[in-house]
Formats: sequence, structure tokens, C-alpha cells
Amino acid sequence: MSILIALAGLGLLIFVHELGHFSVARAVGLRPRRFYIGFPPAIAKTTRNGIEYGIGAIPLGGFVKIPGMHRPTAGDVDQHFGPAAAEAPELAGPLDRLRRGLTDDDLGSARAALEEIAGRRESLTLSPLALRGFDRGVGELGDALGPDAYWRAATWKRLAAIAAGPGANVVLALVLLTILFATGGGRATTTVDTVVANTPAKAIGLRAGDEILAVNGVPVQASQISERINASKGAPIRLTVERDGSRVELGPARPRLQEGRYRIGFALAGEGLGLAESAWQSVRVTGLVTKEIGASLGRLVTGEGRDEISSPVGITQAGSEAVQQGTDNFLWVLALISLSLALLNMLPLLPLDGGHVVFALIEGARGGRSVRREVYERVSAVGIVFVVLLFVIGLSNDIGRL
Repeated sequence: MSILIALAGLGLLIFVHELGHFSVARAVGLRPRRFYIGFPPAIAKTTRNGIEYGIGAIPLGGFVKIPGMHRPTAGDVDQHFGPAAAEAPELAGPLDRLRRGLTDDDLGSARAALEEIAGRRESLTLSPLALRGFDRGVGELGDALGPDAYWRAATWKRLAAIAAGPGANVVLALVLLTILFATGGGRATTTVDTVVANTPAKAIGLRAGDEILAVNGVPVQASQISERINASKGAPIRLTVERDGSRVELGPARPRLQEGRYRIGFALAGEGLGLAESAWQSVRVTGLVTKEIGASLGRLVTGEGRDEISSPVGITQAGSEAVQQGTDNFLWVLALISLSLALLNMLPLLPLDGGHVVFALIEGARGGRSVRREVYERVSAVGIVFVVLLFVIGLSNDIGRL
């Protein structure tokens, strides 16, 4: 059950990311054609107001199809209409006019030729393969030549639509962190909130509601408890707690090394902060996490930090473990994953959002002149290799941990 909840949480993060793209694209006049969670083939889909909404069978993300992401070229004509042209020679004239219009940057002539081609559909006798290519070509080139095509839009509209996905994940992380700081995660107390099953803390009888007074006989404040346990370096420790008005001695317990720190398996209850302070703390934590993620990527480039990378398998496992430790822990993890998703997507590589931001800025600096398709394709190939490499490294790490 915890794995299903973790997967649902990841699905929520993807939905929020794509909803950011979708909502802002519509707001700035770049009317999306499709909005999917997961990738096709579709398990379920529906079309409303000309937009196809669907759930894909491949649960590896999601996408929003914004029309005309790239400037159309004469090569697109052959790619889409090649089989149809071979089976219907009467298309040769309008297809040639379409190519010339695209080559000469005469978009009016190109649109007129495409409309003529589309108008001949019912009179053609085409094989299923040729017909699929024909319909796809009419749709794709129609979008690319339309007034709401992405490549024709003002730079600020393109930046807004692309940055809105990562931005939505950052906003979600800030909201979750603010709620957590305001509802008990802001300032630790000496009272035990939860005790994790199958841990040393559980073995020695520590209970939720116990107030920790001392570690190894030395009185402690809330901020000192974790440090004292970690300072043991795995040597047995004893806890003095107050339970129902009586002092109780617990232990010994031998801390275990987990994620670089010695722990015995419990969490302290927290006191909520005011709304303003909670919001500020959420911004502060976001800054710290952003800095650490950037440092991790830097270490990866230098050959270090390989073990810090996780794939969706490891992320799901971490989410599942957090679910078992309580709602607050799960929401903390969800907020950090949301922030990580935003930062990863802003890397300046295609097909990531950050790559599209970079190219939008470059083309804006060029006075709106599009970068050649070949450049997009080469940069995308490098980006895909990088993303696949991260996935493979993360998956190998997760398999080793499992």
C-alpha cells in the first residue's frame, strides 16, 4: 500500500508540472493540443474544446503538446507525405508549392498549399500507412503554420510556457514546506513523536509521547539529542525519559549508520511556527536544497557523487519508506522530490525545459530568427544521452541499495 501511495505522490508531482505548462501556455495564447499523464498508447482519453486529455500506458512522466515547437522545413513535407505522394501522383503540385513556401519563408503560400492538400483527402485512395502519414502531416504542419505556433511566439511567451512547469513544482514544494513548518515541523521538542518499527529505539521500548531528558546520563535539549546519538559512532547509548510523570531508563541501544548518520529510529515532535516565519523557512530550505543539488551535479561532473543519484525506483522506495513513517515524513520527501524535479528540468539541455529556455533566449537575441533544426536535433541527442546516463547510474545505485 505504501508503494501505491508513493507512486500516487510522484504522479501528483508530474501532474502539477504538466499543469503548469498547460495553464500558462493557454494563458499566453499558445493553445495546447494534448495533455497527458504518462506516454501513449493511451489507456483512456477524451477530447474537449479541441484538446485531447489522456492517461498513457507508459508511466514515465507526462507531456503537454504545444503546437509548432519547431519551425517547419521542406524536409517535413517528405517525411509526412512521402508515402501518400508515391500512391497519389496528383499531390505532386501542391506538395511542391508547400516545399517552396517553406523554403522561401513564404508562410502564406505554404498555408494555402497545405489547405489544398487537406481538401483533397476525401478524393484520395491511400493505404493505411500513407493515410496515417497524410493526416499527421496535415495536423503537424497546420499547427506549425498556425498563428499560435510556439516557434512564432514572442520570446516572453515561450519562456513563460516552458518555465511554468518547473515553476509549478517549486511553488508546490514551497506550499508543502510552509504547511509543514506551520503545523509542527518548525521547531523540535524533546517529546517523541514516532518510533520506527524494527529499530533499536523500538527494541528498548521507547514510545511516542516519551519526553527525552538525557542521553547517557547527560541532560539534553531538543537540538542536542540527534547530535549526541550521532556522536556515539555506534557505541551503545542509554536514554532517560519522562513517561506518565515518572523517570524511566531505557537501553542500551546500539545506533545504526543510516544515510551518513548514526540513528536509533525515532522522530521528535515539533512546534508549529507562525505563517510568515513558516513561509520564510520554506524559502530558506528551498535555497539550501537547491545549493546542495547543484553541488551534487558538480561532483558528478568531476567523477564524484555517483552514489548520490537515484532513479524512479529509488525515489519510489524513499517515498514508500516515508509513508510508513507518517504523513509528515511523506510530505517532506514529496516536497524535496518536487524541488529536485524542477531543478533537474532546468538543466540547459534539450529536451529538458532548461534547454528550451536557452534556445528561446538565443532566438530572441537573434531577432526571432529560428535556430536550424539540425542544431536542435544534435543538442537534443546530447541531452538524451545525459538523461539516460543519469537514469542508468541512478538505477544501478538503487539496485545496489535494494
